[in-house]
Amino acid sequence: MTTLESTHPITRVRRALAVVAHPDDESFGLGAVVDVLAQHGVESAVLCFTKGEASTLRDEREGSLAEIRTEELAAAAKVLRVSQVELLDYPDGGLTAVPLAELSARVQAAILAVSPSHLLVLDTGGVTGHPDHQRATEAAVDAARVAGLPVLAWGLPTDVAHALNAEFGVAFTGHDPAKLGPPLHVDRARQWEAIRCHRSQSYDNPVLRRRLELLGDREYVHLL
Repeated sequence: MTTLESTHPITRVRRALAVVAHPDDESFGLGAVVDVLAQHGVESAVLCFTKGEASTLRDEREGSLAEIRTEELAAAAKVLRVSQVELLDYPDGGLTAVPLAELSARVQAAILAVSPSHLLVLDTGGVTGHPDHQRATEAAVDAARVAGLPVLAWGLPTDVAHALNAEFGVAFTGHDPAKLGPPLHVDRARQWEAIRCHRSQSYDNPVLRRRLELLGDREYVHLL
């Protein structure tokens, strides 16, 4: 079991609601954190805004990408011991066109259903630079403000973000580790199992593999 420092903000979580944009965000980004919570008996639920149908990644399987990714999310959630998944059907790549109040209302409804102590999101800016990621976090933060709940954000240190951007021409956003706080030391075995459930998105994804290699056993979660 991962040992937690008593001062780390994750130790205050009693039930988490992860708010994400796409199937796989809960595994590729938040998977190790959700696993640490489960190791310590803390339940997590997931609210996902889109079915990820606009992704340019897929494996050799035929059929609707939305249907494939719906099935992948269900499988990954079981691996991560997620207690509840709500998958909405907003357009992949189009969350910024949806009024923030509408998305926030969906998060508020999930809060009422799950009764979390904390929301769990991708960091402000969306970490990867994807507008949907940023919008999902904006909606979660707005809903948390209404509900009076703290928000924990998963982020990257600047060295990892800069290395990925230089190697792959991507647009990850990083922060000074001093802002992110002490690293959370994780065992990635269960996260990798969940990642493999998202075969359509992990089949050919060198950026994901390099990010996890650079992070090693570190993850960073801080209060917004």
